[in-house]
Amino acid sequence: MNRMSMTSGSAVVAMLWAAAGSAQHHAQTQKEAEMKKRGAVAMGFDQEKTAHHVGLTSRGGYVQVQANDPADTTNIAAVQRHLEVIAAAFAAGDFSKPSMTHDETPPGVRVMQRLKAAIVFRFEPTDRGGIVRITTNDAAALKAVHDFLRYQIKEHATGDSPKPVR
Repeated sequence: MNRMSMTSGSAVVAMLWAAAGSAQHHAQTQKEAEMKKRGAVAMGFDQEKTAHHVGLTSRGGYVQVQANDPADTTNIAAVQRHLEVIAAAFAAGDFSKPSMTHDETPPGVRVMQRLKAAIVFRFEPTDRGGIVRITTNDAAALKAVHDFLRYQIKEHATGDSPKPVR
């Protein structure tokens, strides 16, 4: 094989690699856009005007949503309504809104439904939205909560740590 055909072959491989990467990026961007549309319907507020933050703790974790603009009273009120409803729904074992948003049942949900009596979901309003604190003393429930929250971190691209903090 001569140097010219090796160079040409390398160029073709590089072009195919770049095309595959571009297609994968496009598919991920499309998936995120569709999730945000479904999320706006399920949650009742504009996903582009709010930020999700998710944290894991030694006893559970939390989901926090806040309006990007502190003067955006419409989205602040919508976030607070949603999180209050979600805390009560989760406590009852109803995870239909996250399933609708993500178009699949998130990891941990089935175990949290089964062990719902061992998990506390508490809503707290904040000045720009709210937070749902999730706590448990049950080891199996804790693993399920952490699986669920790690999924939320990944899917919402929050940039939050997937590791529990004290």
